[in-house]
Amino acid sequence: MTDCGFLNPFACYTAPVAGWISSALQWFVGYARPYFLLVKQPIDAVLSLLISVANAVPPLVLIALAGILAWRVGGVRLMIATVITLLIIGFLGIWSEAMTTLVIVFAAVSICLAIGIPLGILAARSDRVFAIMRPVLDGMQTIPAFVYLVPVVMLFGIGDVPGVIVTIIFSFPPVIRLTNLGIRQVPTEIVEAMIAFGASSPQLLLKAQLRVARKAIMAGVNQTLMMALSMVVVASMIAVGGLGQVVLRGIGRLDMGIATVGGIGIVLLAIILDRLTQASGRPTLLRATPYPKKTAAESIQKQ
Repeated sequence: MTDCGFLNPFACYTAPVAGWISSALQWFVGYARPYFLLVKQPIDAVLSLLISVANAVPPLVLIALAGILAWRVGGVRLMIATVITLLIIGFLGIWSEAMTTLVIVFAAVSICLAIGIPLGILAARSDRVFAIMRPVLDGMQTIPAFVYLVPVVMLFGIGDVPGVIVTIIFSFPPVIRLTNLGIRQVPTEIVEAMIAFGASSPQLLLKAQLRVARKAIMAGVNQTLMMALSMVVVASMIAVGGLGQVVLRGIGRLDMGIATVGGIGIVLLAIILDRLTQASGRPTLLRATPYPKKTAAESIQKQ
């Protein structure tokens, strides 16, 4: 053991931070766990109902609905790609697990958007608020995901609900950051013109800032979705169902085939969700006609 000295003060004393955190967490869990379990029950019931409904609907019906949505959002090519991808997932034998994963991811992402977009708007309107949020968001993005599992499991136990909560914590920051960035990048000319014409603060936000910042906000939605999907395997360690369980089962049995099938399912879902969110972030005119033709009057003027 190194002797304590001037050049090595750490051998003399180290702060028992781990003990302090453990003691504080044990005290908090002992006091608050019953209340958290009460909150867990209705959320668990809703998640179970949604998962049952998603698995009860015939797969071809869901594939048709997904194809129609993809066609409305991104056109015929995206519709064909979506249908083919979902058919591949079905023929891989992981349809039920994929639907469970989609329900859990959509539940987590919906909560992230419902909270994150308003917080991003608030951060864009106040530098002080963003200065307070920034270190919190940095911590949420840099702390390893496994660290979240311990307090969440101690408070909520295991199952789908703690998996959703862990996913929310991990995938929360991008939507706040990119909403804030998109609104801050709205040209000042647009803001000043709206104010000059007597627009109120809600009108300025809804009719100008959110529309101009749509691409950045949808990029935040895209990143939130991708980060939520990346948590699927980690969340499966606390008994969250879905494709993560397939991968974990393959790892536990050292079965490369099962693990690969689960991983392919996650990748295919990620590709489709990525394409859908990217397409929805483009303006409607660009989706309908990527290269709009020039009118005759415009051609004459240029000549």
